[in-house]
Amino acid sequence: MAFYLAFQEINRYRGRFLLFSLVIALITTLVLFIAALAQGLSNASNQYLEKLDADLIVFQKNVNLSVSASRLSLDKVRAVRRVAGVAEVGPIGVSNGTIITDSTNPKVDVSLIGLQPETLGMPPVKIGNSFHASRGNIAVIDANLVNKTGLKVGDKMIIKTIIGTKEEYNMVEVIGITDERQFLYAPAVFLPFETWDNIRPQASQNIPGSSGITNVIAVKLNNPEQISAVAKQIEDQVQDVEVVDIKTAYEASPGYKAQQSTLDTQRGFSLLVGILVIGGFFQIQTLQKIPQIGVLKAIGTSNLDVALIVILQIIIVTIVGVALGTIVTLGLSFLLPKGIPVVFTGSSALVAVISLLFIGPIGGMVAVRSALQVEPLSALSRN
Repeated sequence: MAFYLAFQEINRYRGRFLLFSLVIALITTLVLFIAALAQGLSNASNQYLEKLDADLIVFQKNVNLSVSASRLSLDKVRAVRRVAGVAEVGPIGVSNGTIITDSTNPKVDVSLIGLQPETLGMPPVKIGNSFHASRGNIAVIDANLVNKTGLKVGDKMIIKTIIGTKEEYNMVEVIGITDERQFLYAPAVFLPFETWDNIRPQASQNIPGSSGITNVIAVKLNNPEQISAVAKQIEDQVQDVEVVDIKTAYEASPGYKAQQSTLDTQRGFSLLVGILVIGGFFQIQTLQKIPQIGVLKAIGTSNLDVALIVILQIIIVTIVGVALGTIVTLGLSFLLPKGIPVVFTGSSALVAVISLLFIGPIGGMVAVRSALQVEPLSALSRN
């Protein structure tokens, strides 16, 4: 009987219930966009590190795990390689620059990443080839840069950097394209390590002892379950280094935690608003039909059936609203410009949808409590 009465009321007042489902759809759209924005900004900041096929990252000590501030000599790369339990290492140099393709395309700021060939840190090449030497005017670019410029394998581009006080221009050829690997909010250009070392921004053209410097070292272990033990062993055997896992490394990047906590707070407030709106709507609904509830109780309807009627209506309205909001959000995502860092992933969207489905029953508990407290005689006398 509870199912029958719940659906009958929704059908009789379908305009009212549909309008409220649209309100829930708007809340759903807001929550999903905040979740997608959080994922998009996370990707823009640390997509390269997140996808890195490594277990540990070695930083210079006392730089607050800042990739750009860390400086490690290549001697330390060899020292890390000799630590027991280490299977593979790879120096990773990071700097910034600007690429120029032709007069029709605007200049694009990029992250310049220097890697030694066939070592840890080199991304998988999807189109074309990887480089096999430590020097050469060649580069592998990520898919984000392809989307922005239309570059393809065989094209040439100019990399502009500042060395001393002068602008330096170096032409390189694109020999390969990898997947999306942006870093520090910019598309990534992967260069042979010595080429990167020569063209990266520097304070002077010739700085004694400046060559052969990398920013961080990626480390892959023989046994990934020994992360803590090997990390401590590296810190004990190699002077002035700090070793952390991949997750800790990218979460320590400047602004990452503040950015994500801000978006999580916004998402939490959106869910709180949803709970209050749903609770307020069904509370008003319940107060308006107290006489009808009194009649149901007077003819023998149990409190359980009355509660089920309200709960079923809340669940149906919430499911319809969340479904509409999800469909609308996915549709709008195809219309957004490519430059907006909004990324919809299955896991983040699923968490958001499940959270939204839970807020309906939670918000409607006040209405259920009010319905259970209705006294038949008082309700009938009010009627």
